[in-house]
Amino acid sequence: MSNGRLTLGFLVALVLLLSAVLARADDWPQWRGLKRDGHSKETGLLKEWPKDGPKLIWQVKDLGGGYSTPSVAGGRIYVLANKGLEDEFVIARDAKDGSPLWSTRIGKVGNPDQQPNYPAARSTPTVDGAVLYALGSDGDLACLETATGKVRWRKSLRTDFGGQPGTWAYAESPLVDGDVVVCTPGGTQATVVALNKKTGDVVWKCAVPGGARAGYASIVAADAGGERQYIAYTGDGLFGVEAKTGKLLWRYDKTTGPMGLSAMTPVVSEGLVYSGNDRLGGAAVRILFDGGTAKVDEVYRGMKLPRMLGGAVLIGEYLYGSSGNALVCVEFKTGQVRWSERSVAPGAVCYADGRLYLHGESGEVALVEATPEAYRELGRFTPPNPPQKRANAGEKAWAYPVIADGRLYIRDADCLWSYDIKAAVTEK
Repeated sequence: MSNGRLTLGFLVALVLLLSAVLARADDWPQWRGLKRDGHSKETGLLKEWPKDGPKLIWQVKDLGGGYSTPSVAGGRIYVLANKGLEDEFVIARDAKDGSPLWSTRIGKVGNPDQQPNYPAARSTPTVDGAVLYALGSDGDLACLETATGKVRWRKSLRTDFGGQPGTWAYAESPLVDGDVVVCTPGGTQATVVALNKKTGDVVWKCAVPGGARAGYASIVAADAGGERQYIAYTGDGLFGVEAKTGKLLWRYDKTTGPMGLSAMTPVVSEGLVYSGNDRLGGAAVRILFDGGTAKVDEVYRGMKLPRMLGGAVLIGEYLYGSSGNALVCVEFKTGQVRWSERSVAPGAVCYADGRLYLHGESGEVALVEATPEAYRELGRFTPPNPPQKRANAGEKAWAYPVIADGRLYIRDADCLWSYDIKAAVTEK
């Protein structure tokens, strides 16, 4: 009898464990999703949208200012927002109805006198189990408990590491990789740092010769050229550092634009590293190692490639993203453009279940089939009751779309919308 109870208990525990794993697969716990590649693993989503878009579940109109994209994990939404220039917060809300759960101030808005003037919260919280990591625009890095918002530890990229942000302050979303949290203070002392994620203690610092201003892209972990590394796209170039030690491995500066405007999170696959800049275009480089020394070969570069703030997603052999006012599909290995269409570009893009989800800078949202054959739009709408007044002149809808647990989340300034994009059971 006792063995039967043990077996039953084991099965129950196994079911709960598997349920937890499946729940995590539906989450969007950090910048650009589970693997920082703009992909959601969800299936069974609407293949096309009704004329007015998918069903709106709820809208929040008092989120606070900023361009931070939400993270969604465990039935909760986590996002950064600011109220004025003195207070920047990490906010938790219930994904069910958008109701507030907690709010924790982590600092003030960075570089308030920036020109052009868009001071606001920017980065996306990174959820890691019972804690999250958030970087405020003034360089305040904090580890918070997801249940309560209580701060476990904090660092200042400016004062603790001599950080050098770009014109528009800090915008990077922290990377959690194993036991470390990695970010890019910029500057000459600790251009990139890896910290013990439990304590905030320094594991290593990478001081790039000559220094580098922090950019607006987020660092990614990748195996490029057979070497585990962190790839950063900063205000002074693209480079890779050894993940174990922080040793600088290689640099590339052909996609570093005026004012250090490096904003596109790098795309990495099969030894190629892609980056893009509005002013200088996009480019792919191949990283090769010869006797421990890294070599960078430019494979292609051009202005018709993905290069805008909204990033790019790689699906199979094709890269999709905005180039100027067009959405483009490009062969990743060669840079050859397969198609180019106005769509709602420029805008931010993510991918799920065979479809691209675009949030245009105009505020429009579009659903597009992810195929190299041709541009095929499957729905378009504009979220209702948009922000009545933007905090800064020239401000646009820059937050990325998010897909989690059958819902599409769109943020624009102090507004956040939740849409039901799950297909009916009968839909084939």
